[in-house]
Amino acid sequence: MIRPFRARSLAEVPHGFLGREGGVSTGLHAGLNVGLGSQDDRAAIVENRRRAAEAILPGATLVTLHQVHSADAVIAALWPDDARPHADALVTDRPGLLIGVLTADCVPVLLADRAAGVVGAVHAGWKGAIGGVTDAAIARMEAAGADRARIVAAIGPCIARASYEVDEGFLRRFAEADPENARFFADGRPGRHQFDIEGYVAARLAGAGIGRVEMLGLDTYADESRFFSFRRATHRGEPDYGRQIALIGLPG
Repeated sequence: MIRPFRARSLAEVPHGFLGREGGVSTGLHAGLNVGLGSQDDRAAIVENRRRAAEAILPGATLVTLHQVHSADAVIAALWPDDARPHADALVTDRPGLLIGVLTADCVPVLLADRAAGVVGAVHAGWKGAIGGVTDAAIARMEAAGADRARIVAAIGPCIARASYEVDEGFLRRFAEADPENARFFADGRPGRHQFDIEGYVAARLAGAGIGRVEMLGLDTYADESRFFSFRRATHRGEPDYGRQIALIGLPG
């Protein structure tokens, strides 16, 4: 059974952050793996994507991206799965369209301006986050008629600070971009730090003028029963990993 994680701030908008529960995949991808780029059985992925969409907005058309850890945002259209644009955020004002981003530790962000009828979905890995992918999504929403003063945002399951160890060079990259970024790093093992990417993305959203930012505080790495995790799979030496999806749309 699919049990979406929902945000109070988006209560009036069809949306959900999905985990691995309720799918048909087996083995390393067991559960609701929706990653077209994974090595999972294609038929299982297609069925999982169908189930995911029906759990959030029955009858809607699911639209996703070929994610590349960029800071690029696009307006969603009915492109085929094999012709998905290379980008990491998408926006729509079209009823009946369900937009989604895939994650496996990176940060999923869902945004909505209810009054304007404009929604957005963002995949923010560290490269996209520091590059401004959330800013790009907000700009695209404004171009579609949204007002950033009305936009609300929710951050779904992602790797938590306790699970996200980085090195000195990583910290330095963020500190050089803005000295204030040091607050998102806690001391870890010698020469290592723990990065709060959820907090960083929330701060970027707030700094862009988003007045309400909700964080679900769910750690993908630590909760194997509910979430896929790229870093967990890597630490175990596993050859592949599943992806979960965050979805938002407008009723038809």
